Amino acid sequence: MLRVTTKTEEMGTVLLLEGRLAGPWVQELADCWQKAANSDPPLRVIVCDVTFIDDKGKALLAEIYRHGAELMAEGCMNMAIVEEIT
Repeated sequence: MLRVTTKTEEMGTVLLLEGRLAGPWVQELADCWQKAANSDPPLRVIVCDVTFIDDKGKALLAEIYRHGAELMAEGCMNMAIVEEIT
């Protein structure tokens, strides 16, 4: 399960992810990203509370990053994934 919380702040839009970015939840993030992409830039994606990211999830995060989003992470696994993407 993945929870995506969208926050609009002065500095742009934030997508806060919690749970597993895997399987059908990858499409859920893609849908939320598409909606957020229409808002004011910049976009930040916070993966600090993500417990697992599968290959499709990593690919989607890389695509989101290539489109200008900032990825933020904590913890060894998530930081390593973000460093690999960026």
